[in-house]
Amino acid sequence: MTELQSYGGYYLWNYVPSRAAAVIFILLFLGATAYHIAKIWKLKTYFCICFTIGGIFEVIGYCARGVAHDRTGQIMPYSIQSVFILLGPTLFAASVYMVLGRVIVAVHGERHCPIRVRWLTKLFVVGDVLSFVIQGGAAGMMVSSDMASMGNTLVIVGLFVQITMFGLFIVTAIVFQVRMRRRPTAESFDISLRWEYHIVTLHLVSLLIMVRSLFRVAEFVMGHDGYLLQHEWPLYVCDALLMWLVMVIFGIRYPGEIAGAVGRHERVKMSDMGA
Repeated sequence: MTELQSYGGYYLWNYVPSRAAAVIFILLFLGATAYHIAKIWKLKTYFCICFTIGGIFEVIGYCARGVAHDRTGQIMPYSIQSVFILLGPTLFAASVYMVLGRVIVAVHGERHCPIRVRWLTKLFVVGDVLSFVIQGGAAGMMVSSDMASMGNTLVIVGLFVQITMFGLFIVTAIVFQVRMRRRPTAESFDISLRWEYHIVTLHLVSLLIMVRSLFRVAEFVMGHDGYLLQHEWPLYVCDALLMWLVMVIFGIRYPGEIAGAVGRHERVKMSDMGA
């Protein structure tokens, strides 16, 4: 039976990570990521590349957890799984933010958005990058026993940045949706765009990412001796499963037609300028 090993007298893990659970989610995330790569290739939805990279991060993270099963005293697999699983959802969020801006442009609904469209994606992506940088740096600090406390605090700060930006994003999407229903544009009646269908998709995946982020905040607030870090199942239920569902939902309700509509809109603008 595999036993916990110490790293310089300090135990990185509170349990022996399950190899079987890691392999299951490696396969699930591999399948979802491959599907998204195929979608990007076929539909040229390059704004979804961050989403696919997030899937790759999840695969790498759970590969590291699988390796860590009998190497709990080694710093490398612990560090890799900690960083990549923590940061994957931040990349999902980046693509989610980009989709809203493209939906608004596709239906010519700029006047209904509470934030100027030219700043909309930039604002949320900058917030996402800030969250990514804070969490990435903090995750690296957490593998050091001397800096673990500071790293833990910074991870919580990074997660709060992510939660705040997601809260603002959800409010923005809801306000836009309500205003569009009250005063729809002519383009919004184009059934091929399914703009509200994609807004609902954003609500669904945003909610799942928000729940996961709140779980990670609770995990780090409770600390190394808290229940959530003492047991493995909460990570798989409240993080791995939710993030896989995010990939599945986004894949099934893929915003392919939105990319085409935005492209047509941009070509019309260019032709108008030429005229």
